[in-house]
Amino acid sequence: MNWRIPLADIDFGPEESAAVLAVLESKWLTMGGVTQQFEQEFAAFTGAKYALSVSNATAALHMACLALGLGPGDEVIVPSLTFVATANAVRYVGATPVFADVNGYTDFNISPAEIQKHITPKTRAILVVHYAGYPCDMLRIMQIAAEHGLEVIEDNAHGVGAMLAGRPLGTWGAIGCFSFFSNKNMTTGEGGMLTTNREDLYEKLRIFRSHGMTTLTWDRHKGHAFSYDVVELGYNYRIDEIRAALGREQLKKLPRNNARRAELTQLYRETMQKLTPEVTIPFASHAGQSSYHILPALLPAHIERTQVMEHLKAQGIQTSIHYPPTHRFTAYRSLVNGAALPFTEEIARREITLPLYPMMKKEDVMSVVQEIQTILSTTPMPP
Repeated sequence: MNWRIPLADIDFGPEESAAVLAVLESKWLTMGGVTQQFEQEFAAFTGAKYALSVSNATAALHMACLALGLGPGDEVIVPSLTFVATANAVRYVGATPVFADVNGYTDFNISPAEIQKHITPKTRAILVVHYAGYPCDMLRIMQIAAEHGLEVIEDNAHGVGAMLAGRPLGTWGAIGCFSFFSNKNMTTGEGGMLTTNREDLYEKLRIFRSHGMTTLTWDRHKGHAFSYDVVELGYNYRIDEIRAALGREQLKKLPRNNARRAELTQLYRETMQKLTPEVTIPFASHAGQSSYHILPALLPAHIERTQVMEHLKAQGIQTSIHYPPTHRFTAYRSLVNGAALPFTEEIARREITLPLYPMMKKEDVMSVVQEIQTILSTTPMPP
């Protein structure tokens, strides 16, 4: 469908085209020198000691679980209000995801109190998700982890460029995992990144990324090695030079584009408060600096969400849902064991994600909110 106001859009220009063309003209397409430059620049941007690019964020999450030695019999506390890849990565290594509820209707991040409640002798790690790019309460979560000897993984797919207490997200836990999917704040189409400050974890991640091999094709191309050993059961999770080239250009634009997202989010808040105050936008007062990845809104309890989405669709406005709760999926029902996640389930029933992207105009925001006002005004309150 040709959307008048899409959910997301990509800020690509001649810089990206030129970067890709330079890679094509070099005739070296697989992971090599451009990838190394991208990793160095990303590490500098986040303040991490090490950054390792991969094929996608799911691969990053899987590798993080592998590097921390998680496996059968281990439990990892995760939110359910997230994309399914968060919990899938835990299952890939044979560990069990244990779902914890979020803070509430104004804060969709995992609750530290809920994390504490779900810790058992089998718990080995906490996997947090910085929902929409708003920081989780990492001060409290890291304190809980230290008290119980747990590792922390950050699913920072939404939060590139976000910070808490002056510290970039993705550098609080043992390992940070980033996404460069096509709807993210910076994109390479597919692609991801891992960050860590621990050399031991970096070395494990580096080996896991490329079949457990001790040297890469690029090393042999540069004459640094003639052969290799395989020292682990590794995977083919490499990125390529084309996507790394895109990532370098996108990283340059990220601060400006995140600032624009912040302006648009504030405009949404102000306009929604004036025209549709019954619709809640979460994270109104939140610690740290968000990346403003998406614009989630919570519809009134009596409103049928599908009706709102259909009305907006008819006006050429694209919307989405973030997220159907993972613990309700068929593939996960056997793992839930009757866990109660009341905030997660109610948010998942009422949440609607509205358009947000740097090239969006103020008039677009006004149009979205006005159309929501129109459909809500025709829906009577229950008796």
